[in-house]
Amino acid sequence: MLADLDTSVVMPIYYQVARRQGSSWAFIHGDTFYNHYNLPRFSIEDTFAGFGTSLSLVAREFFRINGGKEGYYLANILDKQYYYCGENPYDVKAKLNELGIIRPE
Repeated sequence: MLADLDTSVVMPIYYQVARRQGSSWAFIHGDTFYNHYNLPRFSIEDTFAGFGTSLSLVAREFFRINGGKEGYYLANILDKQYYYCGENPYDVKAKLNELGIIRPE
């Protein structure tokens, strides 16, 4: 999904990516790039809970914005903002760039 070198992105933990395929949601829990406070690695469920939400609540918001269309979605779980990115992993990078989260290559 976002695992190959061409689609790797560095973004704050409160941005979370999901993929809708068929009737299911797959949330993509990335690797830690920098851990200034040496905190333990949390599960994706604990990460969402730490921001006052859950996987199911975010999936519901994704469905609400685009009717459950297949493709990649982005959630800002800090500010509770949800975006449809598109049908391929590069669309996630484009959305992050549009939002000013990453710089163009």
